[in-house]
Amino acid sequence: MDLQLNDRVAVVTGASAGIGRATALALSAEGAHVVLIARRGDALRNLASEIERRDGRLPLVVDADLVERDSPARIADAVQRAHGRLDIVVNAAGAAEQPGQSLTEEVWQRQFDLNFHAKRRLVEECLPMLAASGRGRVVNFVGLLEPTVVSAAQAAVAACALWSKALSRVAAADGVTMNCIAPGRVDSEQVRRALPDDEAKTEFIRRRIPTGRLGAPQEVADLVAFLASDRAAYVTGQTICIDGGMRWSM
Repeated sequence: MDLQLNDRVAVVTGASAGIGRATALALSAEGAHVVLIARRGDALRNLASEIERRDGRLPLVVDADLVERDSPARIADAVQRAHGRLDIVVNAAGAAEQPGQSLTEEVWQRQFDLNFHAKRRLVEECLPMLAASGRGRVVNFVGLLEPTVVSAAQAAVAACALWSKALSRVAAADGVTMNCIAPGRVDSEQVRRALPDDEAKTEFIRRRIPTGRLGAPQEVADLVAFLASDRAAYVTGQTICIDGGMRWSM
């Protein structure tokens, strides 16, 4: 399926690894000019070189810690200078606190800064360019929304999902769609840290994931590419799970 993303400009946060990296590769393969955002500059530059060799376009790289207040303006300014436009924002950056970690005030603040406020600030900064595009697309990653324990990260992504739903109704008048993706257990650095040994991983999959395996980053990236396309112009304000039917209650 041709998603007709040729020459669209797409910002992808968390692009140094996992789902963010796969998303950058998928959007570029569809013809988009990708802007790679993460803290790990060396990993971004390696990815940019890979994309240039494969697709013949060198992505713009912006090293940025998204919790820093000046990062959204710096990213938007770099995109404006390099491309003069913006069509797609994918907020793939995010992380949860470690299981069992004490939920201090600092942990709560950090999780909301990373998993809600950083995404909100970037979208708000970029919204004028997305509206000018006439077919702007925002995809926010929100993680799982089925809490089994008190989690600062899950509270933050719930806030992001509700804010995204509300803003989608405002932005729709300018042709901007805004959707969230809630991935289940996808083979990535974060999941490998949570399930560090094969026995634990196998048991988790057996008990929790009906499809019998972890998801692949490319599978999630394909969903992002669809939501970023004109074929998804009537899809907005949604939170879409891609989790192999994962269940928490037994």
